[in-house]
Amino acid sequence: MIALFLVVGCSSIGRTVDPAKYDAMSCPELNSALGGIARDISRTAITRGKVANTNVPRWLPGGSRVKTAVADRETARIDRLKQQQDTIVAVRANKCPRSTD
Repeated sequence: MIALFLVVGCSSIGRTVDPAKYDAMSCPELNSALGGIARDISRTAITRGKVANTNVPRWLPGGSRVKTAVADRETARIDRLKQQQDTIVAVRANKCPRSTD
């Protein structure tokens, strides 16, 4: 269980939003990036739910604090991913024509 907390915790380090990166992308690339972000948000939310629903034994010192810290870290990662998603949506709205099919 502790290994799960450590692996999940390390997965959310070091991601920032870079709008300039998206300006150079084509519409299909933006769509693909948007799909990848949506997948990452779903995956992170599932992980956060699993962590939040984990039963930590009372005899494990600090177990509930670790559980809360990991869930909070995953929430912060979801927030960063949503910012990235919003950036991609804004660039795509300005750059890509809408189809009226």
